[in-house]
Amino acid sequence: MKKAVLVMVVVLAMAVMAVAQEVSYEEVDPTGATVVFWHQHSGGREEALNELIGSFNEGNEWGITVEASNQGGYDDIFQKMTLGLAGGGTDLPNLVVAYQNQAATYQLVDGLVDLNVLVNSPAWGLTAEEQADFFPAFFNSDVFPTFDGQRLGIAPNRSMEVMYYNSDWLAELFAAGAISFEGAPQNPDQFKEAACAAVANPFSGATGDTANSMGYELSIDASRFASWTFAFDGDMFDYETGDYAINSDAAVAAWTFIQGLYTDGCARTVTERFGDQTNFGAGTTLFTVGSSSGLPFYKSAVEEGANFAWSLDAIPHTSAEPRQNIYGASVSIPKTTPEQELAAWLFVKYYTSADIQAEWGLRSNYFPVRASAAESEVIQAEFAANAAYKTAFDLLQFGLAEPPVPGYDPVRAEIANAMVAIVDGAGVAETLATTNEVANGILDSQ
Repeated sequence: MKKAVLVMVVVLAMAVMAVAQEVSYEEVDPTGATVVFWHQHSGGREEALNELIGSFNEGNEWGITVEASNQGGYDDIFQKMTLGLAGGGTDLPNLVVAYQNQAATYQLVDGLVDLNVLVNSPAWGLTAEEQADFFPAFFNSDVFPTFDGQRLGIAPNRSMEVMYYNSDWLAELFAAGAISFEGAPQNPDQFKEAACAAVANPFSGATGDTANSMGYELSIDASRFASWTFAFDGDMFDYETGDYAINSDAAVAAWTFIQGLYTDGCARTVTERFGDQTNFGAGTTLFTVGSSSGLPFYKSAVEEGANFAWSLDAIPHTSAEPRQNIYGASVSIPKTTPEQELAAWLFVKYYTSADIQAEWGLRSNYFPVRASAAESEVIQAEFAANAAYKTAFDLLQFGLAEPPVPGYDPVRAEIANAMVAIVDGAGVAETLATTNEVANGILDSQ
């Protein structure tokens, strides 16, 4: 409700403002500009970010100074941005982290620079080769069909939904004849076969209560909904009509499958924060689905728990190739002055360069956004030391994104409610049809 009120305030306050003309940056001089950067990073990530910003400040030829400022979490930044826009845009940063739906909200009032003009600038932009070096799903996720193809951000990092699995347990199940395949499940039928077998055949090395053994633990989150829908060869949004497609045939099939896991006693819902990760580490949960940024935390959970062989893979899919849900906040450039906008862009260009991406990706536990980052010595060393990271990196080419539209936050809440109803036995098609209608109503109200 608070976000809806803030957005309404912004719209009312800015409705009378004239739409700015597109700026040509070819003759703009960014020398000496200061770039205030609002971000959410803390701890080791903030330390790593400050170090790369320090290198940029010391080495850039224009004397640009980037001043990074932690402004709290994503919701805190969203509220400060909308209030700043409502105040006429005089108290805005020059660079801000923003999820795609947040950037779309800011652009309802023309609050952001369309980065197409900078990306393609002859003087300041990215070459065709540099643009092609970005993973396509990452590069395209900030292009908004609802705003005539405007590019409202650039991805400096991304995470991906993956399936974590207990390799030793799967090997035991195969050796006992409880499952018909070796290795990680590649399709939903294999996933269900192993998940159900795990309930009847607890892991021999478990340190947790084996009476609590479970095949899959589902966390209630719209990103899980998207991930399974993608895996069943569907999408959550119809980009041709501009409407949600939460009740598509693929979504109904995916969530009928998940409901069947519950009905057969092969899945349960996560009941406490990171409970699936904890149970996985103790050897009492065979499969989980979650963010790749959790890799070091899964490693710790296993080492402190049952200490078994484990890995990750694509979410089992019905399509010929994996269809992986990638996500993460991008960086957007609010409209201020041409000099500051260009200076912000030059830092973004540095931030997303291949060498910087390799270092930032490893230190932040995110993935780099440039394919050529894989050629760096630090990434190659990580591949050699961490096979799971290499497996995940190789899946980035199959990335898809959740809808980059205004109002997606309340839609996510509606999807979570639908997930709870479905695993409790509600009719899948009916539940998703209702959710889709509500979601399109929210979209129409933006």
